[in-house]
Amino acid sequence: MSRGAPPGIRITQRDLAEGIEVDFSEEEEHWNTYKLSDGTLLKVKLVIRGVKRLKRYNPDGSPIYVIQSQNVVRTLNIPKEIKAKPKESTFKPV
Repeated sequence: MSRGAPPGIRITQRDLAEGIEVDFSEEEEHWNTYKLSDGTLLKVKLVIRGVKRLKRYNPDGSPIYVIQSQNVVRTLNIPKEIKAKPKESTFKPV
């Protein structure tokens, strides 16, 4: 899980296990908006679900954080010619 760590710093399972859960609140969450070549508007937002501060530090002395996140994706203005026919719902009305 060392993908987010700076070069030369390897994050181990022990580092994760010893990490401290850090509470957080949303200050701002923005959508990134992209216009695709087929005309579709793609909106993407990274939503943080959890944060851990490791007992490890970057070379500049700042603590290393690991996040658990989810990407939320929304599409708008999809051209009709690239949409598939909607499937029949498998849910029965109550």
